[in-house]
Amino acid sequence: MTVREIRLYGDPVLRTVSDEITEITPAIAELVADLIETTQVPGRAGVAAPQIGVSLRAFSFHVNGEIGYLLNPKIVEFIGEPEEIEEGCLSVPGLWEKTSRYPSVIAEGIDLTGETVRIEGSGLLAQALQHECDHLDGKVYLDRLSSAGRKVAMRKLRETDWF
Repeated sequence: MTVREIRLYGDPVLRTVSDEITEITPAIAELVADLIETTQVPGRAGVAAPQIGVSLRAFSFHVNGEIGYLLNPKIVEFIGEPEEIEEGCLSVPGLWEKTSRYPSVIAEGIDLTGETVRIEGSGLLAQALQHECDHLDGKVYLDRLSSAGRKVAMRKLRETDWF
């Protein structure tokens, strides 16, 4: 297991739709172990495979003491009305913006045995599930902002010392 470096906004892997995992191999098990290890760094709620440079549909999460992962995840149900909540991203460090997210969701995927896994999340877990699924579709949370909000966020992004 290894804590992997987080790719930053501007890296093409963050804009690429991730490939489905078609076979559970030792390399996939190692990827999951690295995702979990990388997510366990304090202050992290989730890490998607593209954020560590791997264009596969996998992510891990660490919310309220619960640690888990999903392979080939999909949000299968959105519950409630979208709400504007503060959101940030490890790949866009230092920026927090109001982002529209559903308060509860149900996600499904598979585990390392190929069994279907269903996760029901509310609050921060729902936000993390939506956020990480977006990464697998080549999106970052900035893409969910209104055009005016995105313009402000992009100005702030250009002012960061890392961009």
